[in-house]
Amino acid sequence: MDVENLDKWARIKGIKVLATGDFTHPLWLKELKEKLEPAEPGLFKLKIKNTKQKNNNDWLSNQIPSDNGVRFMLTSEISCIYSKNNRTRKIHIIVFSPSFSVVEKINTHLGWIGNLKSDGRPILGLDAKELTKIVLNVCGDCLIVPAHIWTPWFSLFGSMSGFNSIEECFEEYSKYIYAGETGLSSDPLMNWRLSALDKIALISNSDAHSPAKLGREANVFDTEISYSAIAEAIKIKDPKKFLYTIEFFPEEGKYHFDGHRKCQINLKPQDSKKIKNICPKCHKPLTVGVLHRVDDLADREEGEKPERAVPFKNLIPLEEIIADAYGVGAASKRVREEYKNLIKYFGQEFKVLLEASREQMEQVSSPVIAEGVMRVREGKVHIEPGYDGEYGKIKIFKDEERGNLSKQASLF
Repeated sequence: MDVENLDKWARIKGIKVLATGDFTHPLWLKELKEKLEPAEPGLFKLKIKNTKQKNNNDWLSNQIPSDNGVRFMLTSEISCIYSKNNRTRKIHIIVFSPSFSVVEKINTHLGWIGNLKSDGRPILGLDAKELTKIVLNVCGDCLIVPAHIWTPWFSLFGSMSGFNSIEECFEEYSKYIYAGETGLSSDPLMNWRLSALDKIALISNSDAHSPAKLGREANVFDTEISYSAIAEAIKIKDPKKFLYTIEFFPEEGKYHFDGHRKCQINLKPQDSKKIKNICPKCHKPLTVGVLHRVDDLADREEGEKPERAVPFKNLIPLEEIIADAYGVGAASKRVREEYKNLIKYFGQEFKVLLEASREQMEQVSSPVIAEGVMRVREGKVHIEPGYDGEYGKIKIFKDEERGNLSKQASLF
């Protein structure tokens, strides 16, 4: 997860602007300063001298331009753990900054409160409202965005330690909260059930834990390339500038349903409500998931869409589609080779997932992979929802379907 690899994988995926993450950590900030240089206002790019030398063994080497087009935006995630209204609160907050000088000032203030060296996402005994106050006092152009707002343990609305409204958390600073991050276990359709969220934009980010996982979720803009243009598109929720978000199927997220992992109990909200959220095996409290929590706070029926809502598209990473098409693991050599083949032809993963025609994919790859991509675009997938920290299990094909499609391909 160094800067060079983040840059490389952003190009493989088709990402134009990538968040740096972790600007509060001294060592990572040092690396960012050494390896990035200013590009458009508020954005940065990899210094050419830091671009790794082309290697004939590097499968992407023929596609890396000498002056790459990836831009970086300075961001960090902060864990606020504190007591408010007689409850312990655990909230993750993303901070967006337009410059290194602003970052330095923020870090100076936060360094007085906690140890910024301890983790990429530092844990501070700081009220989320106070964090917002500190950051905006440093620079009013910063964005404060509650992260993965429904996750049970560490989020704004989390069932275990969150609040019931933006106002309860941020009080008089609520007017400066322009966006919330949906997280992997929810999508905009679920969030639209709360009229209280109509005033904010719903953004979607990867929360990547390795370069290859970049772009699992993303935001699609049609603006000039600059920090201020992107921030403004989020603030005013202009559907002509903020076009749509790319989302996980929320059922695939780790906290969609209620459950108890140790006992392998996985329940729909209506079923866990019947047993008062107590595990039927061990009789301890269940982890109340995202769908349940949305249902508790919702004031709209499922399927309702507010005015000026930014649309969204549910996608599955290409490697997972290939793996399902062949009935093998996503880390297998066959998946890796097929993935490379598709990227070499189409140039980037998002072009395959969003734009490539069935005919083009069949020409380059196979009918079964083309069919898999088409099914994902149409939402024709089968998912066993995730719960209590377990990812959902997603299937695009039944075993017999793979065989039939393979036979058709060989016949053709």
